Amino acid sequence: MQHFEESVYKLIVETSTNLPGDVREVIQAAQEVEDSATRAGLSLSTIATNIEMAENNVSPICQDTGMPTFVVHTPVGANQMIMKSQIRSAIARATKDGKLRTNSVDSLTGANTGDNLGPGTPVIHFEQWEKDDIDVRLILKGGGCENKNIQYSLPTELEGLGKAGRDLDGIRKCIMHAVYQAQGQGCSAGFIGVGIGGDRTTGYELAKQQLFRHTQDTNPNNELRQLEEYVMENANKLGIGTMGFGGEVSLLGCKVGVMNRLPASFFVSVAYNCWAYRRQGVLLNSASGEIKEWIYPSGTGTPMKLKSAEAAVEAVAEHQEESREIVLQTPITEEQVRSLKVGDIVTINGEMHTGRDALHKHLMDHDAPIDLNGAVIYHCGPVMMKDQAGEWHVKAAGPTTSSREEPYQGTIIKKFGIRAVIGKGGMGAKTLAALQEHGAVYLNAIGGAAQYYARCIKKVNGVDFMEFGIPEAMWHLQTKGFTAIVTMDAHGNSLHANVEQDSFAKLSQFKDPVFS
Repeated sequence: MQHFEESVYKLIVETSTNLPGDVREVIQAAQEVEDSATRAGLSLSTIATNIEMAENNVSPICQDTGMPTFVVHTPVGANQMIMKSQIRSAIARATKDGKLRTNSVDSLTGANTGDNLGPGTPVIHFEQWEKDDIDVRLILKGGGCENKNIQYSLPTELEGLGKAGRDLDGIRKCIMHAVYQAQGQGCSAGFIGVGIGGDRTTGYELAKQQLFRHTQDTNPNNELRQLEEYVMENANKLGIGTMGFGGEVSLLGCKVGVMNRLPASFFVSVAYNCWAYRRQGVLLNSASGEIKEWIYPSGTGTPMKLKSAEAAVEAVAEHQEESREIVLQTPITEEQVRSLKVGDIVTINGEMHTGRDALHKHLMDHDAPIDLNGAVIYHCGPVMMKDQAGEWHVKAAGPTTSSREEPYQGTIIKKFGIRAVIGKGGMGAKTLAALQEHGAVYLNAIGGAAQYYARCIKKVNGVDFMEFGIPEAMWHLQTKGFTAIVTMDAHGNSLHANVEQDSFAKLSQFKDPVFS
């Protein structure tokens, strides 16, 4: 087993940096359905550009490399303690090499371990089987989509759908509601794994196990096959679209599994995964630990034949009446912001500052380390690497889910004179009111496009609050050509609220029974 650790390291790197071929094919099909001259079409073109950049740069597709979760099948007699130790070593090495973001934090203190190791991280599930080889599978599921996981206890009442009973039709309603409630916050269009039955814990485990299935497989259970086909046919009628911008494609895959349950409990658990569907596996020789084959089709040599993001920006601006292309240099004035409206495509040049949960909480009661009047705050936890000269470089820098900052954002905008906030998934009524009152704007970047946005960052000007850990620190970044879409403006308009309202109205068409 002298090659086991190296094989696991290769698995981690491949999973983080290169989407499998079956996932690429699904995204390609989505692009063919979506009108390229729409915000959703622009999003898919940016996603395609990002996928190729990540492969070419051997860098993370998305900066949020999530909670590494391994499922390992071993022959009888294999030493699982040694395997666990070597998996942990491979995780630490991949983190040091910038293939994983430092994501493991103490739940009580918030302190970042810096190596992705700690109690419960990474997650490793061992199972014995009768085969001679070792099967190691890994999924990297980011926090944004993990937060959109949902579990239902049947019977229940679902908004827009009515009563969901303890039957196949009740399960159907739960799945449709799960897609609706995710909106764009889980980096749609996404994939879902569904677990029927079990208890609260095993139901979620079963749901996540479904995400290891091939995108084009067929469920051997006829009822579940029909359910999967129904969801794929109808979930896209909700009109949520890529990034929640509205559009034809809201869901890219649905896989359902079932297990027995207690008579008193009936759980339907849904694991939502973003478009950056990072899962891969290897079959290893049990004697040497060398890789015999890759479980999922390799994405290498499978180019995304999609329109470039730059061409897509031009197409949207040309064909969408509500869209304009606008270039802004930081610091931004109130007059510039109030001239913007929902649908405008904005390109930012100049310095912007990252800020996530720890920074927003801190700024509520403290001064900022720099002048933020007219500034841009980017909801981002980048992957950073320091070179031999001690200079920091951005390896991946896509947006994080903005809704977590809703309790703070409005106050901070007004307190410090911030004129623009960049993130993904939109924000709520309190932030929208602050944008209107103060004269600020929310810009939606494309979730998961960590390589696409990293190339827009030309220099790291400095950093504050490193004690919060690299993802939560306040990085001061010099940018050029950073493009995002106005989805909440200073006039009280919110694209996110409009899409959610529209999709809720469409949800009611699925209220009537389908499966008897």
